[in-house]
Amino acid sequence: MLKRNHHVNNPKTVGRSVSGAGATASSIGAGCPGPIAVSSPRRMPGVLLLLLFLASVSGAAVSAFGAPADGLKMLAATPPMGWNDWDHYQCGVTAETIVSNAKALVTTGLAARGYQTVTIDDCWMQKGRDSKGNLQPDPVRFPQGIKTVASAVHALGLKFGIYEDSGYATCDGLAGSGQPKGGGKDHFFQDARLFASWGVDYLKLDACNVYVPPGSSKDAAFRKAYARESAALKSVDRPIVFSESAPAYFQGTPEWYDVLSWVRYYGQLWREGSDMANYHAKDPDAPRFPSVLWNYAYNLPLGRFQKPGNWNDPDFIIGGDSGLSLAESRSQLALWSMMSAPLILSSDVAKLSPQAIAILGKRAVIAIDQDPLGRMATLVRRSNAMDVLFKPLAAGDAAVAVLNRSAAPVRVSLRPADFGYAANSGCRLEVRNLWNDKRQSAISALEAEIAPHDTAIWRVQPSAHCGRPSRTGAIIMTTNPDRHHRNIDSYSRCLTAPGQVEACSGTRGESWVVTSSGALRSLGGRCLGVAHGKPVMEACRAASTQRWRYTLEGNLKSAQDHQCLSATGPASDHQSLTIEPCGHNQQNQIWSLPN
Repeated sequence: MLKRNHHVNNPKTVGRSVSGAGATASSIGAGCPGPIAVSSPRRMPGVLLLLLFLASVSGAAVSAFGAPADGLKMLAATPPMGWNDWDHYQCGVTAETIVSNAKALVTTGLAARGYQTVTIDDCWMQKGRDSKGNLQPDPVRFPQGIKTVASAVHALGLKFGIYEDSGYATCDGLAGSGQPKGGGKDHFFQDARLFASWGVDYLKLDACNVYVPPGSSKDAAFRKAYARESAALKSVDRPIVFSESAPAYFQGTPEWYDVLSWVRYYGQLWREGSDMANYHAKDPDAPRFPSVLWNYAYNLPLGRFQKPGNWNDPDFIIGGDSGLSLAESRSQLALWSMMSAPLILSSDVAKLSPQAIAILGKRAVIAIDQDPLGRMATLVRRSNAMDVLFKPLAAGDAAVAVLNRSAAPVRVSLRPADFGYAANSGCRLEVRNLWNDKRQSAISALEAEIAPHDTAIWRVQPSAHCGRPSRTGAIIMTTNPDRHHRNIDSYSRCLTAPGQVEACSGTRGESWVVTSSGALRSLGGRCLGVAHGKPVMEACRAASTQRWRYTLEGNLKSAQDHQCLSATGPASDHQSLTIEPCGHNQQNQIWSLPN
């Protein structure tokens, strides 16, 4: 998590060929409030014993994984699902908070839908370690220790996760696992053994206070810390899913893409950017949908880093909690599912309304998220009011979603060719609306009206005449995020067929096909090539001047001279294209292509 309002080492809160068929990845809350009300230490053991009893007698358990590690089994083959306390409670947690939310996951049926990992975030430990160097749980919040809580969670048939920091202190200033300030021995291996003895199944490792030795770079220090934690987790006789927060501390810098390129070697998922807006009891109805849209905006262009076992994490699902309407809650679940993002709730589960539980537990939408292909959605089209997304699925069908970002209803009419299917009269779609289960057969256009801030989502099955979809959609360039104006319109701009970069408007001129030979073809049938050292739109032909290699960092390199497609001019205006030597993660040379 990216903790705000702390004087810590955190950011301002802030390859493959184009011809490849999919993304190949060869490749985090605010400071604690003031004093909190907690149960008396004398009363806590009785409460916890009651919770353990309730856990043990629950009959709605779901399977947990505590079996010995199988070296051939991929950890997190699909995006992790569960619950974390941070976004709703911050530091106001106790053992009772954790176990009662775990129990609520079971009784609401959300655990049976896949929300099975219950994670304690920051503030569970003390500032100091014991005489043996071990972490010590807070004696007021967790008077019977963490293992007792883990056992209660496991008794419900759920998995148990915990938080630590790769630095010398957590974001709240408590004991971290990393090197002490000024250098010295870290505690990664010791803490990993302790976590395994407690029955931990999932570790979230933050990066608030990573020590950067003199002469080292921040990137190198972070990589060393996360590599050490990865090795430590692999050394214990227990499979522990590893969530990395490192990329989030580089968002808005050139090194962001470097870190996104190496985290896949060490963990299974990673937070890439700023946090979801927290719930605050003093202002419970503060709007939080802008935060959902911003995290969606920065996550969507990163599909090239993702594959099964490696997941981009745009932060918690806050749907159903205060600050989001039901329509906005539908939008978050649909968008996260289209992005194959982890679905980790952060709310008071027992207080979720029946309508919110129905949304969060919608099997058909969750199935899109958990599809084994693990592909991130392609941005088909973006206007100032809506986004259209397309996601291929493992069974040969696909998912389509339309987000209405505006304050008024929008109508949409989409044809199979918009998603890359063959443009012939025989191409028809079988369509299922995943919110209301309404089905349509043999349609030639998908038409709907979407309410403000809502997202429609369908599962579509193409007829044989449709063929396999080509990689079709928008090619976008992102700008450095402005901490005061974090929104989709200012963050992303579209490559247009005339050979310019400009504000996305959803026109046909912003739609491209990435061909199997590595060409970029507009819907008008012309290709982006290089002539006399300059980008040009010209008739498509088999020539190296029209072939591009797409790198993991996001560069489009000309196959002819290996230089990078670049935008020139202010990002607030129409930008022209140039061919320039490739720089180190230059913002004007980083593109997001259809997946």
